[in-house]
Amino acid sequence: MRPTYAALDLGTNNCRLLIARPTHDGFRVVGAFSRIVRLGEGLTASGLLSEAAMNRAIDALAVCRDRLKAYSVRRMRLIATEACRSAGNAPDFIDRVADRAGLSLEIVSRETEARLAAGGCTTLVDTAADGALLFDIGGGSSEIVWLGPPRPTDAGPPRADIRAWASLPVGVVTLAERHGGHQVDRAVFERMVAEVTDLLVSFPGADEVRRTPSRHLLGTSGTVTTIAGVHLGLPRYDRRMVDGVWLAEPDIARVTHSLLDMSWSERAANACIGNDRADLVLAGCAILEAIRRAFPSERLRVADRGLREGILVELMRADEVWRRRRT
Repeated sequence: MRPTYAALDLGTNNCRLLIARPTHDGFRVVGAFSRIVRLGEGLTASGLLSEAAMNRAIDALAVCRDRLKAYSVRRMRLIATEACRSAGNAPDFIDRVADRAGLSLEIVSRETEARLAAGGCTTLVDTAADGALLFDIGGGSSEIVWLGPPRPTDAGPPRADIRAWASLPVGVVTLAERHGGHQVDRAVFERMVAEVTDLLVSFPGADEVRRTPSRHLLGTSGTVTTIAGVHLGLPRYDRRMVDGVWLAEPDIARVTHSLLDMSWSERAANACIGNDRADLVLAGCAILEAIRRAFPSERLRVADRGLREGILVELMRADEVWRRRRT
């Protein structure tokens, strides 16, 4: 049996684990876990991770620890992102995780987060295009990456061609906490869009993106996968139907308007949203709307993949699992 690898991403909102084994040119997922823990809940106001949030996260991480043992994982990388980068008590939390869950979390930089997201989504960049603007809308931050066409390799997945990147200090949790997430009318929505638009002005790749007509958007986050699920009218979320699907500009606008017309309870009742995301989805739509207005594109490709897949590719590439045998 080929060795088993794992990638864990503890974000501001979610705790997600992916376990995989290499194949001849990629990898096959053999196990996964995801739980909304809202680690960053209240962080914007207090600057600290709350006791309740830390306990929720540690409970989820304990499940991940058991999965790692069950699959006899050989190599892993376990990362924490914006909530732990920002919280004053993050070192104490990391120590608690080690003590109670037996896991060593690594707090990664924004640059590393952007690179990993790009590495995980490279295979979804349209090779016929001159570039793709990748965005990863997180709970506490959002990464924007301007990608050129993927660079082929002798073996394994193609490498990402990162031309410019930026990390915006705003995500669905932080934006919803500032503006409200339960009752969002169009005035509130536009205020959220305006806040993100101001942050996009300093994106270093902006001019090149706008000068490149043959480009598309590439979104990796719960926001875009939710929009895709709603657009497709799925009775329940199905990754196989969503990952890699193309959305046209009018499709995104229509779903966004329909979500704005819904009450919180109507959003919660949608099988592709649910209670846990009903107060966050419109904040995500506002971030997406700001990106779409700043960098108009006729089409967007949806990725139900990202950081964790990027971690797995980097681990496997470092181990040379795809090295070609000489004949």
